[in-house]
Amino acid sequence: MRRFTTVLTVLLGVFPLTFGTQFLFNGLFDGHGAAANFGIDPWPTGTAAGYFAVKGIRDIALGLSILALFALRQRRATGVVLAITTLVPIVDMITVFTHDGPAATALGVHGLTALVVLFDAVLLLRERPTADNAQTAQTAQTAQTAQTAQTAQTAQTAQTGETGGTSQTGEPGEAVQPAHS
Repeated sequence: MRRFTTVLTVLLGVFPLTFGTQFLFNGLFDGHGAAANFGIDPWPTGTAAGYFAVKGIRDIALGLSILALFALRQRRATGVVLAITTLVPIVDMITVFTHDGPAATALGVHGLTALVVLFDAVLLLRERPTADNAQTAQTAQTAQTAQTAQTAQTAQTAQTGETGGTSQTGEPGEAVQPAHS
């Protein structure tokens, strides 16, 4: 299941980058094709003028956010962002419906996208930590505890000026100095 969510999450991050780039450049140079693909009649007959750059940069930003969190191995955070991101295709679907766009585009493109994004979000949020992640966290905690104990011992030795034991030069009775690592 982890491999499946990995592939699906990467695709859900890459697709908005593709769509966003298409909308951004089509909107700047020829908005008719982009508007038709989105599901709203293009300008001058429709009411789609002006949203291409907004749509393009929104998709690019969402895609980069998803991929950045995922690349940083923040699977749970990626799931949260995907769950929130589900609002975008839902609003897109509603927008297509309210602007007399085709129901097939509203449901088949935007509605289906919302379902797939929500599905991946739920899968990521339900994942259990892997043994590697749990072991890494435990190792880091053990190392931090050991470092804290060593720091406390070094500070105590420096404050009390304890004598006894052997110094770094091997002379008995001299102040014990902490070893440098």
